[in-house]
This record gives sequence, C-alpha cells and structure tokens, in this order.
Amino acid sequence: LIPEVVDLIESHDTTLIFTNDRRQAERTADRLNEQMTAEAEGQLTGLIEDGAVRGIGMLAAGTSSHAGPVRGVWRHACAQGSAAASRTRTVLTHGSPEMQDIQHYTDTVRNAAASGKPLALQGNGTRAFLGRTTRGDPLSMADYHGIIDYSPSELVISARAGTPLAHIEQALAAEQQMLAFEPPAFGPTATLGGTIAGGLSGPRRPWSGAARDFVLGINCINGHGEYLRFGGQVMKNVAGYDLSRTLTGSLGTLAILLDIHLKVLPRPEAELTLTQTCTQAEAIERCNHWSANPISLTAACYIEDRLVFRLSGTERGVADTASRLGGDTQPGEASIWQDLKEQTLPFFAGDAPVWRLSLPPASTPLDSIGEQLLDWGGAQRWLRSTLPATDIRETVQAAGGHAQLFRGGDRSGEVFHPLAANVLSLHQRLKAAFDPHAIFNPGRMYAEL
Repeated sequence: LIPEVVDLIESHDTTLIFTNDRRQAERTADRLNEQMTAEAEGQLTGLIEDGAVRGIGMLAAGTSSHAGPVRGVWRHACAQGSAAASRTRTVLTHGSPEMQDIQHYTDTVRNAAASGKPLALQGNGTRAFLGRTTRGDPLSMADYHGIIDYSPSELVISARAGTPLAHIEQALAAEQQMLAFEPPAFGPTATLGGTIAGGLSGPRRPWSGAARDFVLGINCINGHGEYLRFGGQVMKNVAGYDLSRTLTGSLGTLAILLDIHLKVLPRPEAELTLTQTCTQAEAIERCNHWSANPISLTAACYIEDRLVFRLSGTERGVADTASRLGGDTQPGEASIWQDLKEQTLPFFAGDAPVWRLSLPPASTPLDSIGEQLLDWGGAQRWLRSTLPATDIRETVQAAGGHAQLFRGGDRSGEVFHPLAANVLSLHQRLKAAFDPHAIFNPGRMYAEL
C-alpha cells in the first residue's frame, strides 16, 4: 500500500491516514518517510511545476521518542514562483537534524537529573542580569534557531528558541507586521527564547497586551527530559489552563523552551509622538483619563517634566486625536520609545540600582523614594535609588504595588518582591511538577525555587 499512499499524498493538498494502533502508525510513518525522502533526493528542482509548488508531503511522525501517531502531512503552498518555496511549511521528520537537536537536549536533561547537577539555561546572555544569580552547567539554546513557519495572512509566526529576535522582527517588517508587545532586546543578539522566558513588554503593553497574551503555544522539555507541547498555532486552541502563559516570564526555571508560536499584528498606518509640559501628578491624571476613552493611545511616559505620548492608527484617526489632545512635536522625538524599552536613555546611566515598580496606574507620585521615570501611563515606574530594599518595598506595597530590583544591587538576595506564604507554596508545587529535581536555573527567581 505504501506506493499508493505516496501517490495520494503527492496528488492532494492534505492527506489524513488512520491506523488501528500506535505501532502501526509508527511503522507506516517510517516507511513513508523512507520512500518519500528517497524520491525527493535530487528532485528539488522539479518541485515547482506550472508556477505552483507541488510539495513532497513528509509525515511528522515515526519511531522517534518525540513523535506520536501519524498527525498529518505537510500543507503545500500554492504561491507563485520561487518565493513560494520559501513560504512552504517545515515539518520535523524522524531522523532530521532538528529532532537530533531535541534528542541532545532531552539526553542532557536526563543526565543532569540523574546526577543532580543543575543546568544554567541561556541564549546569548543579553538578559543575564535579570533575576538572582544562579548556578549550574551552561546549556545554550543559541544553536537551536530558525523560523519554522510564518503565515502573514494568519497573523502567526513560529520559530525556535535560539532564533535572533532581530530576524523575527525583520521577517515581520517585510510584511508590514510586528510583535505588538514591543519586546526589549537589550542587545543585538537577543533570542526569541530569552524574550519569552524574560516575559518583558515594551511601551505598547497597557494598550495592546503583554508578551504572554501573544504566545499561542510552546514546545518544551521538562525536568524529566520529556518533550511536551502546550497550545498550538491557532488563536483559540486551549481547553483548561494555558501553560504556555505560565512558561512566559519563568526565566527558564520550569522548562527548556524549544519552539514558540506567536500571534502578530499589522503595523499601524500612522504614528505620531507628542509632548506636553506638566507635573507628574497631572501626567498620571491625563493618562488615566485618556485610557478610559476609545482613542489611539499606544504609549505614554513622563520624563524630565514632560508627558510624552504616542498615537497609532489610521492617518485620519491619529490626526483627529492629536487635534483633540494637543501637544507639541519635536524632530526625533519618536526615537524615545526605542531608547525607553532598551534602557539607553540618560536616566538609566550610572551605578545606582534600577528598580522596576508595578503600581495601579492612578497611584499618586512616590517622591519619597527617589527619582523616577513613569512608563505605561503610570503603571510601570523606573526608580534609581540606593535606599534599602525594605524601605522601597514597604512604600510601594502601601500604594498597592510591588517592586523588583531590575539592575544592579545585590543579586544574591531578594530580587523579586517577596511572596506571601500561600503564593510561594503554589510556586513551589508548580516548580515540582515541571522540574522535580530542581535542575533548571535554581534560585533564579527566588531562593526557595
């Protein structure tokens, strides 16, 4: 039957194969992969016929420990010319280099679990300053890279954890799309895995959503060395608790992130940055009033006695909103958003520790603890201060927020805001479920984790 099945696959866009049991599915997949791989060798130049990509429909299943029963086949692109080949979907097949990479990581985790030696997960180190000082043998994900699939019409992109963030953004920009949570890179070599593990979002976050809101699915390896898949590649795909969001921002303490599926958004037609001179209290009041109304506000910060805000949308919508809100324009002012998210503004220079304060947006100014830069319309405030951590946290907690030592200071102590006993217990149970041997970035978030 194998030749007949191959003919069916080659003559249809999608072929579903049903078998009686897993073993038969694995045998069928292996035989199909062998025959179709053999037929494909030396025939790449014949894949484009009559302007359409014909495809070879390899199966994503086999006897690999990571593959399940026959799940499906390659969905062929139908675009024209050579560009079509670059848009064709990629599938991991049994024995492929990608699967061998995954096998390397699972073997490494199992060996570490057996020996009790922790692993220090990392990409290219652009976010090494985040969290507490950790320990363990370095395990880099930088070599596991590449865009797996990008469907501009579906607003979805999938890539491996080691893929440079810059490559993702370049691919999206070519289609006039973007990562709407505006992730900071903190360096040109930042990776997608580090971006999602860090869970940080840029100036657009209060109005577009956080990093976790755009994660559709994650493939990962847990502390048992098991290959797991959460979520998927479509907008609505999760019944129950969405663990992809749990992994976002976990700083590599729960699992090794492998493949990441993200929702993307179109770039706005027009953007305009305006400034208004006012006090900090006035800036907070204005931002909260604007945020309660349906206007095209996508960023707002207060720095050096100025409220700086950004409007995004259609040309007409931006112009109408600007005329209602008022404000001045200055050459080069729009670059402030890039400098703000990458922390290259003069405010962030110097040796004093940088604190990240998360507060209710309408909270009054906290002048008693030091100089601050307001972001997210007042919901996120950056503080430069040498005050004791207990004084800063008590002041922020009294205002209904929490404080994180973001840069500098003592990285061996409490970096994140201390957790209540019941919340810490929940974190510990989650850690034990994902990483029972505590080998992934031990102590990176809290000493007890």
